[in-house]
Amino acid sequence: MKIRWSLMPYSIWMLIFVLVPMSLVFIFSFTSSSSGFTFENIVEAGKYSSVFLRSIVLGAVSTLICLVLGYPAAYSISKLSVKRQNVFIMLLMIPMWTSFLLRTYAWMTLLEYNGLINKFISFLGFSKFNMINTPGAVVLGMVYNFLPYMILPIYTVLTKIDKKVIEAAEDLGAGKAKVFTKVIFPLSIPGIISGFTMVFVPSVSTFIISKMLGGGSILVIGDLIEMQFLGNTYNPYLGSCISLILMIIIMICTGIMNCLGSENVKDENLVM
Repeated sequence: MKIRWSLMPYSIWMLIFVLVPMSLVFIFSFTSSSSGFTFENIVEAGKYSSVFLRSIVLGAVSTLICLVLGYPAAYSISKLSVKRQNVFIMLLMIPMWTSFLLRTYAWMTLLEYNGLINKFISFLGFSKFNMINTPGAVVLGMVYNFLPYMILPIYTVLTKIDKKVIEAAEDLGAGKAKVFTKVIFPLSIPGIISGFTMVFVPSVSTFIISKMLGGGSILVIGDLIEMQFLGNTYNPYLGSCISLILMIIIMICTGIMNCLGSENVKDENLVM
């Protein structure tokens, strides 16, 4: 009974701030201001299929770039002494202590046509070019803001790998490349899957980055939802429907990642 009473605050919190809002989103998705139950919102949301596709592509590209950059960084940090690991993790976390908006504004200053990067390019004798308000700028903003979410879970998994396993592989004649491909990388897959989920989900649903670095011309799902609730075309019913579709997409992607993670754990147990 004590355990049940201890769960009451969390249950109330989940009820008020999770279940009730999600229920309202679901109800609004299948209703309209002029009628009761309807599928009109789903039909209307289907007209924005290109926006959904663009969001998924930009999110996937950003996630893959974060993986390419984050895995070597996490691996390098995990090979250092504990003291140095703490220093580098601290350096990684410091930018996250500042405002998300300020970090994005900083990139606007760097990427604009008369920004610092173009001034440096011009100083070197090359002609300036437009970097902001492009899909590349949006991807860059996503990678910069979400890269730590890829590094940290991979680093955590790498540091938990038993050194005796690596030493056993080396004693059996495996070189550094084979130890990495056959031992370290397979054991770090749960961290990769966790990092993939932690980066892909906010990348797909973000709207501030696309608005500030995309100039409003790179429309993604988050921008579309914001327009329905805060724009001139106020339509909370369509906005709720798009939000529901976004949640379904995220749940599907998360489910796929969890399945891959569970299959990897089974394979490791079989090997062990």
